[in-house]
Amino acid sequence: MRVVIAGAGSVGRSIARELIGNGHEVLLIDNDADDVQSSRVPDASWLLADACELAALHEAGLDTCDVVVAATGDDKVNLVLSLLAKTEFGVPRTVARVNNPKNEWMFDEGWGVDVAVSTPRLMTALVEEAVSVGDLVRIFEFAQSHAILVEMTLPSVSPWATRRVGDVPWPPDTVLTCLVREQRAIAPSPDDLLEVGDELLLVTSVESEEALERLLNPDVEHTRAQD
Repeated sequence: MRVVIAGAGSVGRSIARELIGNGHEVLLIDNDADDVQSSRVPDASWLLADACELAALHEAGLDTCDVVVAATGDDKVNLVLSLLAKTEFGVPRTVARVNNPKNEWMFDEGWGVDVAVSTPRLMTALVEEAVSVGDLVRIFEFAQSHAILVEMTLPSVSPWATRRVGDVPWPPDTVLTCLVREQRAIAPSPDDLLEVGDELLLVTSVESEEALERLLNPDVEHTRAQD
């Protein structure tokens, strides 16, 4: 897979190293000569250019890449790059970094963004995920499909503890994608039994989120009322 990353700061370089380590081809773009140093990620290709200029994007070969990652520290740049990648070059997948949570509402398909990553929101979700039992925690939303990735640690009051995955009447558009039990990830089958303390990772819709939480934890409203 060929990936173009705009923004060669610490975030962009970290993403590049991970992708290269997984066998992907990476090009890093930045207009700051101090950041464009090939020795920092020697296995990546590098381009000193403005990622909002069409000529630079043609030089980067966006028409031949599979994914564009807009990882600069400027939300305006990330939005413009995502839009150009989609409308001018037909890039199949765009991932954009959200620096200011107040701008998050703009990072959608209207601006060519397939996946928006807000670090503050993600950090909040991970903190909540680490300390919450019985609450449904939204990890992030897929901008294009509006599906959401959520997590719940199954509480002892759940009627589905010790029941088969296949017996759970999941809400519409809901898929259990992974069980984490004793630090081990399990690809769930219909015959697997749910256990108290299991960490459930699910993809669902915004419309089904509340019903899913009530299904897995019928005491959630009572608990929140006390809080």
